[in-house]
Amino acid sequence: MLGAAVLLPAVMCGLIFTMVLLLGTKIAAADCGPTVSVVINGDSKVEGYTEEQLKNAAAIMGAGKALELSGKGQMISVMVSLGESGLRVLDYGDGPGPDSRGLFQQRDNGAWGSYADRMDPTTSATNFIKALQSIEGWELLEPTIAGNKVQHNADPYHYQKYWPEAVKLVQALSDGKFTLEDSDCAIPGQSGAGDDYPWKDSPTWMQVGAGSAAASPLGMFYRECVDFALWRVNQQMGSTSAPFKILNGTFRPDGQGLGSALTWKAGWDAKGWSTGNTPRVGAVVWYAPGAGGADPTFGHVAVVKEVKDDGTYVEEGYNGNPPPDDHNYYTRTVNSDVPSAFLYLPTQEEKK
Repeated sequence: MLGAAVLLPAVMCGLIFTMVLLLGTKIAAADCGPTVSVVINGDSKVEGYTEEQLKNAAAIMGAGKALELSGKGQMISVMVSLGESGLRVLDYGDGPGPDSRGLFQQRDNGAWGSYADRMDPTTSATNFIKALQSIEGWELLEPTIAGNKVQHNADPYHYQKYWPEAVKLVQALSDGKFTLEDSDCAIPGQSGAGDDYPWKDSPTWMQVGAGSAAASPLGMFYRECVDFALWRVNQQMGSTSAPFKILNGTFRPDGQGLGSALTWKAGWDAKGWSTGNTPRVGAVVWYAPGAGGADPTFGHVAVVKEVKDDGTYVEEGYNGNPPPDDHNYYTRTVNSDVPSAFLYLPTQEEKK
């Protein structure tokens, strides 16, 4: 037996006990970072890439520059071309698209111009980038999801493995002053590093009483699992300072509070945000009461920090350990089938 239930106020979460869970025991922002200027000449070299590939990457970046595309957008564009053609102007398609051509394997369906347009690196990149820019909130999407919404390929995660190389190429071919950290836009799953919770030194409700003095700007009690999770949600939606976009009292369209961990899935359902059984980096982890050792009355919420290949994920959160280490930051590795559900942000999708 794990012990008696911890009775907490409505915006609280119950404790999760380590012994059960341990294994074996931007809303689009107006400005999402700088536009990158490409710098390339006959001496430009990037290990593993031919001169042809580098010139094609530079053409993509140049098209992005002309359309005032951010550095992240240029990386997405290069990533998609890597995944479609290996940064080569291909004059052939494949099984699903025998009429596909060029750097982005664009189809002969009228959406991508003429054959000559699709075979021209600058023109084809320009058409891809215009389609990317037409997607509302694209800069807040995971790069592979953003690429998929333009290309409509079968696997939305096909491009994921090309992202590190795209970052390397854009940085190598730029003026050298650009990094991902220059962007003001949130990237789901990369919203924070470790315990960056702003109110880690604030008194808990147990120290001051369940009054307004213990309530954070998000409308939850300081240093509770729900307050940390809502902080992460705000970060990933591009909101890192007051006035915050996502609040306990304004989350649900029906006017009800998001409330304790117990009611978070209902809140997601009321808002029309998706849920599933697959961990995605940045998703909220939801434990129904009693699930995985969560408090039998209030349950628990946390956030997916990392997904591993062995069916586990790394979870981060607050108030997930018994006293005296309660109301503090924690991380631990958990089997993916332990939580009751994963709650996704609008920019996240469950990988099938």
